[in-house]
Amino acid sequence: MTPEEQSIREMTREFADGEIRPRSAGWDEHRRLDDDVLRMLAEFGFLGMGIPEAFGGLGLDLSTCLAATEELARGDGSVALSVSMQNGPVASLLLAHASEELQGELLPGIASGARLVAFALGDLGAADAEDAIATPVGDGWRLDGHKHWVVDGDRAGAAVVFARSGPDGETRGGLGAFLVDTAAAGYRVVRRRETLGLCAAEIVDIELDGTAVPDAHVIGRPPLGDEYAVQALPLSRLGGAAVALGIAQAAFEHAARYSREREQFGRALTAFGAIRHKLAGMATRIAAARALVRETAVALETPDGERGVGMASWTDRPGLVATPDMARWAASHAAVSVAREAVQIFGGYGYMRDYPVEKLMRDASGTGICEATGEVLRIIAARGFEATVATG
Repeated sequence: MTPEEQSIREMTREFADGEIRPRSAGWDEHRRLDDDVLRMLAEFGFLGMGIPEAFGGLGLDLSTCLAATEELARGDGSVALSVSMQNGPVASLLLAHASEELQGELLPGIASGARLVAFALGDLGAADAEDAIATPVGDGWRLDGHKHWVVDGDRAGAAVVFARSGPDGETRGGLGAFLVDTAAAGYRVVRRRETLGLCAAEIVDIELDGTAVPDAHVIGRPPLGDEYAVQALPLSRLGGAAVALGIAQAAFEHAARYSREREQFGRALTAFGAIRHKLAGMATRIAAARALVRETAVALETPDGERGVGMASWTDRPGLVATPDMARWAASHAAVSVAREAVQIFGGYGYMRDYPVEKLMRDASGTGICEATGEVLRIIAARGFEATVATG
């Protein structure tokens, strides 16, 4: 790590230990984050880590952003999920394709915490990616339909909504990205999803009923929204990977501490080879996944050179050794396996809500399902290597 990255990681860990972890269980029980934690996240600059200093952000490199996100997730995965969405797909999309006026309107507000922006995409190629329709009307657009699984879709002040567009309302047109004011007429949250893990995360379904979007709030060109989404997904994948790593690290630390304190047959659990082997395997899986996430982050930030690839050309490099899909799968797999082992080390206590590893196991399960399942991520990664073999 660079000295800056190490310093920010340590500062974030102190913040997470002092302000997040003590309240995590309460948020999980009540299925909601306190508003004041979002205010503190903004005050410390976490919501603007990936936003340039010109817009009031910290302008940190991707590796440092991911390291901080991991430490926040070590405190609570739901908190880190909101932070990763703002610094990942939301910020990258606006910086790459929004007009200067729109960037000036939105990015300072995100960095200061005054305005969260939700990312309403859905599953590309699946039905719910096409169930929002954009129809050109006068000097703007009319949005109808609904979107599922929108993080912070109720709390956010605006949402980037991806909708199919075409002349005269023809739905076979390209996917467009539209900035919607959540206070606008026709925007309505119809359902709050209750999940097994990451319970405090605000994941909602929204309905759009004639919601008006002026031309000035169209991001880039409407037919190119599919391309914009594909470009933003690597950061979304890596943000999810960092969340998974934080959950895994928390589970490992709890298990290691408990195994030193808990005695069986007059000896600490760490005196037994089976427990030591479990802990060694857990630590190894976390370290391996973290290395892959970091390698991928370095590749994303290096537009030139043998290893590097820019965001726009990511999909043109199928032979790249480290990919966001591989990193996300490795991290979520580590989180699930490490959390499960932690529960085993705690024994019967690990299955009870009085102890933290029960929640961590539930949270870990979400990292292997939300956005893309491990099976889908492995298929995408495999296709890249197949293409590499085919081209020699």
